[in-house]
Amino acid sequence: MALSFRQSEILDIARAEGRVVVEDLASRLNVTLQTIRRDLAELAEAGHLERVHGGAVARTGVTNIAWESRRKMNDRAKARIARACAAHIPDNSSLILNIGTTTEAVAHALLQHQNITVVTNNMNVANILAANPACEVVLAGGTLRRSDGGLVGELTTQFLAQFKVDFAVIGCSAVDGDGDILDYDLAEVRVSKAILKQARRAFLVTDHSKFQRSAPARLASLADLDAVFTDRPLSEHLTRACEDWGTAVHLAGEG
Repeated sequence: MALSFRQSEILDIARAEGRVVVEDLASRLNVTLQTIRRDLAELAEAGHLERVHGGAVARTGVTNIAWESRRKMNDRAKARIARACAAHIPDNSSLILNIGTTTEAVAHALLQHQNITVVTNNMNVANILAANPACEVVLAGGTLRRSDGGLVGELTTQFLAQFKVDFAVIGCSAVDGDGDILDYDLAEVRVSKAILKQARRAFLVTDHSKFQRSAPARLASLADLDAVFTDRPLSEHLTRACEDWGTAVHLAGEG
């Protein structure tokens, strides 16, 4: 399918923001709602997008979006989520941060924390927190995944088993309607499971787009966590489920 200039622009917006909304696109591109709906239908038919109620999301299939594209997606929301999460992590504490662009945002939000120890299998997190002289950074060994600076593998899992920290802060690729936390890479999933096992409290940081995506590997459930930090309300079903599970939901709104 040869894309029109407008369809190419729609695809760029979807890849950058994770989701596009019909009314918003019509306003931004100065065309009718019917034109946008037709464009989205054609893009979905060609396999570029997945239609959802009111718009579309970037199609991901069984492989993740490239790290550089993920880093730019919903970056302002990720920064708010990170600040909300960091506010629940006190000085004089220890934590593990896993691979992900939202956990990297959390690292930025921890730059003013005092006397903290951060264990990570994310080279980007380590480089960010190197700027905080009051933070001891412990970097896991393992096999380097050049695409995003992550360290994975059996060596990484064994290394993390040596720690018991106050907090685990993890990101993910998707959360399904039943509250299952999903990812693409089984090696990364094994490491993230080890991280959760070695922490007294577990937090998930994820923007709203992850609730509209799917991935093939199950990491855990929201029921296994103490809190989830996100930027929009969960579905009614998940909200009730989190209440039953005792999983706190913290919304990092525009304010």
